[in-house]
Amino acid sequence: MSSITEIKDAMPAYAKDLKLNLSSMANNPGMTDQQVYGTALACAFASRNAKLIKAVAAEAKEKLSEEAIEAAKGAAAIMGMNNIYYRFVHLVSDAEYGTMPARLRMNIIGKPGIDKADFELFSIAVSAINGCGMCIDSHDKVLKGAGVKKETIQNAIRIASVIHAVAVVIDAEDALAD
Repeated sequence: MSSITEIKDAMPAYAKDLKLNLSSMANNPGMTDQQVYGTALACAFASRNAKLIKAVAAEAKEKLSEEAIEAAKGAAAIMGMNNIYYRFVHLVSDAEYGTMPARLRMNIIGKPGIDKADFELFSIAVSAINGCGMCIDSHDKVLKGAGVKKETIQNAIRIASVIHAVAVVIDAEDALAD
């Protein structure tokens, strides 16, 4: 499957709602194409499903600059690291871990190559997939400080939820087919 249309067409009957939500993914009032497709691409990478990554990447290539594509991939990569580390810091009972330096390189967050707010939007969506409350709070604060509306943030999380659920269905159906 190399397109989102093919992904939608392959959704089983029990996932009809996901198919419908995937169909309306691009219709997010208040979001630019860069925000929609960058969020979707970052979330597809975070989903780890090869079929979905290829399909979303193919469509994103038509809508995004090379810089935005790299930023979306970078958001998935850096959040893959940060979400584990900061989720640990948040969940561990020993508060001293929160005072210790992380000593993790995170340069892309400061210089993502695209509008910082858009990169933060990709990052909050990936953080939602990865379940890091500390990161979600941090990105939410930065986004609101940059003037991003709550509806836009909610739309990014909606995209993340649909992309992740579609990946789950593809993985499950592939497992049954083996």
